[in-house]
Amino acid sequence: MFIFRLAGRIVLVLISILFFIWGAFALWYQLPFGISGVIGCLAVWTAIAFSVLWLEVKGRSFRALIVLVPVMAGLFYWWATITPSLTRIWADDVAQTVTGQLNGNQVVLSNVRNFEWRTREDFTPRWEVRAYDMEDLASVDVFLSYWSNPAIAHTLVSFGFNDGQHVVFSAEIRKERHEEFAEIGGFFKEFELGMIAADERDIVRLRTNIRKEDVYRYRINMKPEMRQALFLSYVDNANHLAEKASFYNTVTANCTTVIFDMMRAITPDIPIDYRVLLSGYLPGYLYDHGAIDNQKPLEEVINAALINQRALNADTASDFSVRIRSDN
Repeated sequence: MFIFRLAGRIVLVLISILFFIWGAFALWYQLPFGISGVIGCLAVWTAIAFSVLWLEVKGRSFRALIVLVPVMAGLFYWWATITPSLTRIWADDVAQTVTGQLNGNQVVLSNVRNFEWRTREDFTPRWEVRAYDMEDLASVDVFLSYWSNPAIAHTLVSFGFNDGQHVVFSAEIRKERHEEFAEIGGFFKEFELGMIAADERDIVRLRTNIRKEDVYRYRINMKPEMRQALFLSYVDNANHLAEKASFYNTVTANCTTVIFDMMRAITPDIPIDYRVLLSGYLPGYLYDHGAIDNQKPLEEVINAALINQRALNADTASDFSVRIRSDN
């Protein structure tokens, strides 16, 4: 019996520790107070945590639970009241999100971003309406953009048409004007999720030429009907996000998992893999499943996919999309 009591006490202590750590982050990111108010609340939270843990360690589990259960219930109730919004003061680059309308074979997209970027802060905003013929959809490319950690990359999907047009869909955090991205904040309802559609000379060039991120392009092997289904899935997803706000989540609702969820809706047997979550390793996943060229060694395929120098050479050229795909 002693062993069972000890095991139960250890489990209760571990659950309590995890709960109080999670709660501290939740309070830090979501309390609507100034920094001094938040710090004060965290001090009280820490005192409650130590009190509960002290009771548990001393074997007074029942007394600990009398405190812990109401605290947990109160925090989870408060957490459930935090809901996403469509009406905040958004950063300029995510001020609009794309919506689409299908008329026969033609899709009309509203709010396609086509900014002229000079620096991160200096740009000319342009939001455009563009039309695409589904019968002319010719290619799908995945761009992966790395900025620090090799395990993490932002995923963009570009659709190419026979008339030379390319439109990129990107599931992005919808930052407010005062916000900066933080991976940890993405676990705690810090950001909404928005679907951006953009010209390649905007969204790809921003990452290669302006932000100096490392960007790789991979041509995806897809049948025409699958390309169309994926494009229309993006449109449906964009329309849904434009009507009903949703939170971004660093693991469960990010740029790569959105793509994977849509692909599974089209092809249910596509396997789950850790490389979907660690998006920096996505090329290996695509390579193993034949979604990209796998006739050469993976390392050679990855090296050939880097487009930064071609993007720098193309810069603001009107044929930017052609040049980043050139062998020269």
